Amino acid sequence: QVQVVESGGGLVQAGGSLRLSCAASIRTFRTIPMVWFRQAPGKEREFVAGITSDGDTYYADSVKGRFTISRGHVRTIVYLQMNSVQIEDTAVYYCNADGDPSGRSTTGYWGQGTQVTVSS
Repeated sequence: QVQVVESGGGLVQAGGSLRLSCAASIRTFRTIPMVWFRQAPGKEREFVAGITSDGDTYYADSVKGRFTISRGHVRTIVYLQMNSVQIEDTAVYYCNADGDPSGRSTTGYWGQGTQVTVSS
């Protein structure tokens, strides 16, 4: 059974930084795509950033230039470095493993999410 676990969420002031982590316990020899989504209160889940098996990255326009997705030394660990955070970044952040790194589909394995709250 695949488990996906996010960590690193919390309260941060606007303009500050936060780093989220995601670890997927999946037995594979492949380097799997990993994707971050988020869901704000009253809104649908939306794509944030994704990384392909080759290391190519995708970003939502709303976070481009501020957020960076990267892979850890272990292939099934990814990070989301969030800089210059804004109030609008407040959401539950979900990690998706082995899905679509462009975020166009929601296949793959999901974590339970980690809350990020940005204060003014």
